[in-house]
Parts: sequence; C-alpha cells; structure tokens
Amino acid sequence: MMRWIGRLLGLATMLAVVTVLWFGWWWLFLPGPAPQALRTDAIVVLTGGPGRLARGVALMQSGSAQRMLVSGVDPSVTPAELAALAKAPRSLFDCCVDLGHEAIDTRSNAEETVAWMRKRKFLSLRLVTAADHMSRAQLELESELDPGMAILADAVPRDRPPADLAREFGKYALRLTARQIGI
Repeated sequence: MMRWIGRLLGLATMLAVVTVLWFGWWWLFLPGPAPQALRTDAIVVLTGGPGRLARGVALMQSGSAQRMLVSGVDPSVTPAELAALAKAPRSLFDCCVDLGHEAIDTRSNAEETVAWMRKRKFLSLRLVTAADHMSRAQLELESELDPGMAILADAVPRDRPPADLAREFGKYALRLTARQIGI
C-alpha cells in the first residue's frame, strides 16, 4: 500500500513539474501584434479586455481588412455606442463593422465567428484578443474553421498578475486536453 502511495505522489510531483514548465514556456512566448501590412479578408475582435476594440479599429482604418466582426457584444449595445466608445467614426461602423450578439464565452465566439465568415464567404481572418487569451481563442476557432480558412493571430499585449495568467493557462490546458479526448 505504501509503495502505491509513493508512486502516486511521485507521479503527482512529476505532473506538477511538467505543468509548471509548460506554463513558463507558454508565458515566455505569449504572442504580440501582427504587422498591420498583412491583409486578411476580415478582422475579428473578441470582447472582454482593454485595447482589443481600439486595435481592431486601427487595423480597419489602415486597410488591413475589408470588414470587422466584434464578437460577444452585449445585445443592448448599438453600433453608434460602440463607435463612440472606440472613438471611431460612425461611418466606419455603418459600412464595415458587424456586431455579434450571440457569443457568451470563447467557444461561442468561435461558433459565431465561423458562421459569420461562412455567410460572407471569407477565408482569412485576423484574430484580435489579449495575448494570454490568444492560445485558447485560436484553439476554439481552429476546431470550428472550414478547410481552407486561415487565422492570423494579432495579440494585444496586456500586463496581468501572475494569478490571472495562471488561470487563463489553466483554461487553455483544460480545453486542449478536452479536445484531445474528443470533448
């Protein structure tokens, strides 16, 4: 019995060390912004953090894409209100920005995004979200994308406490594991 307890403790310790090393690797190599000059059919901004909408608007104004989806917008928010919040011209929102009101989490952001891309027949998107959220957002999107659709990661840098980073890493690790076992 003691031998099994020792083996389980050894296995748990080894798993903890591997997880800490994986977290450190993930944290050291968080993505950054993509070059503005790279064009895609669309820009998709996931709501939920500072700097994301501003980055999307700046990319649209620079001509990096022809259309933008802001996914996960509260249903009560109008395009005019979002344009004012982003300090962007209302005309940009009138012509080229769609608000997605269906998504409530990262998984449903992916579903909403892919449905929007199919409807518009887009094949490439620039994904704008926080650097620490990018891995999980890409994972969810890649599982929903049709063959031939491509993602360009465009991460918004963000200083976050290590505990917040660890929580986001945990969500990513759980979703990655769930995907691997088919959930």
